[in-house]
Amino acid sequence: MTDRDASDALHARVRAIIEAFARQSVAPESFEDLARDIARYQTKNVPGYARLCDSRGIDPRAIERASELPAVPTEAFKIARVFAFADGEAKATFRTSGTTVGARGAHRMRDPRTYAAAARTFGRFMLARDLAPPIDVLVLGPSDEDAPDSSLAFMCNEFVRAWGRPVPSDETFFVRCGAIDLDGLRARISALSPTQPVVLLATSFALVHLVDSLGDEQLSLPPRSRVMQTGGYKGRSREVSPDALRHAVAKTCAVDPRAVIAEYGMTELSSQFWEATLVDSHARPGVYVEPPWARVVPVDPETLRPVSQGVEGIARVEDLANVDSAFAVLAQDRVRRVDGGFELLGRRSGAPARGCSIALDELLGTPRASS
Repeated sequence: MTDRDASDALHARVRAIIEAFARQSVAPESFEDLARDIARYQTKNVPGYARLCDSRGIDPRAIERASELPAVPTEAFKIARVFAFADGEAKATFRTSGTTVGARGAHRMRDPRTYAAAARTFGRFMLARDLAPPIDVLVLGPSDEDAPDSSLAFMCNEFVRAWGRPVPSDETFFVRCGAIDLDGLRARISALSPTQPVVLLATSFALVHLVDSLGDEQLSLPPRSRVMQTGGYKGRSREVSPDALRHAVAKTCAVDPRAVIAEYGMTELSSQFWEATLVDSHARPGVYVEPPWARVVPVDPETLRPVSQGVEGIARVEDLANVDSAFAVLAQDRVRRVDGGFELLGRRSGAPARGCSIALDELLGTPRASS
């Protein structure tokens, strides 16, 4: 079997788990079995990951649990080759939004169909499973044509394609050249059926701009509509606490606050996580849940060992859909396991955690001074 064939087979196995979840049937295999096979494939085809495993004395063929596999720091996506195929085989390249300084991280994908299937399936389950397509989907963001390297734009476009009512692009996407087309959004909402719920997809900073621009004006959505909000602010708007933003958006859009649903994802992953307040009457805002093909584990920033329930750590994310890059990713986001899922506590400030820095050195093969 060639490496290409091995990759295709692994993608098919991941999509089989996703499809089983869509049918609400039993997964065809265990998370652990598929994680081990993906790690073996990545060790063979991603040199940096092989170095990381070697430095830890880990043989992916011998491990029993996926938690034993080392995680790749998100910083590696900025400076290293974290993909398991030839340069020309990438069908999609997603880049981090970046800051005023430093390189942007890049997540290259040979087969973005697995990303698309994961996003559509879990997104529908958490955001719109009670709505029958076609649905009116409005996006406070650019289309994937306008932002081809944005994983968020890709995800929103997948939602539009999978569930959306066929309408022109300028009646779906309402951010152009970095600005909200408020007049266009008003006209589109006024033309909606008053009895058909809609889905509004937006970033947090776009929603803050919308609320600030409207003041006391309401853009009332039809009953049973819902709003997805995601992402941070990155200096593009004033920052608003999650609870305050939820209630401000609920008031502006005339929806229940529990129908304002936060999504958490990152460029370096192929899976997303959602608040469950729309689908579980007992779910708390601010608590995210994982799909069956991904896990979020808080780990100690120094030792990278898992911490106990209720204890803050940095996010180690295990994502089966990351077939051709990094099965386990180590982020700088602070998280805590609680009943029902995990809480997102914000970014870790300052320099990367010591455990992340050591892992990055090992992945790059950089000698470290003894401490």
